[in-house]
Amino acid sequence: MESLEPPYPRLLADRYEAAFRFYEAVLPGLTGCTLARGNSTSGYASWDAPDGRTALALFARAAMVSALGRERVPSGGASLVIHLATREALDAAVPLCAKAGGTVAEPARDLPEWGPGLRAAHILDPDGNLVELQTY
Repeated sequence: MESLEPPYPRLLADRYEAAFRFYEAVLPGLTGCTLARGNSTSGYASWDAPDGRTALALFARAAMVSALGRERVPSGGASLVIHLATREALDAAVPLCAKAGGTVAEPARDLPEWGPGLRAAHILDPDGNLVELQTY
């Protein structure tokens, strides 16, 4: 069976409204993704890439628990990688994320042991999900 579109990450958020505000403040400027569905109180939202494909969805964990039962919904973390074009863009993205409600877990730094020329910063969104900002 052929997939209709590539998979995309869906984050389950305990603090949906705060997580929504974070991604709505960060994604358009850093990635060009725009809000396609939902709002800060809908319990579900998604952002589309410039080509129209879904890039990220955010879903209230309580809604998933209601549908599947607590024992079937993982409590583990999710991770999202946002690749930026330049070191300058990466360095500018860190304060943007912090201003939008994120927590800087690790500031921008070179990580040559992860890959030649890799520079990354690690942010926790308001719900504690890990966001890696990176450039090569």
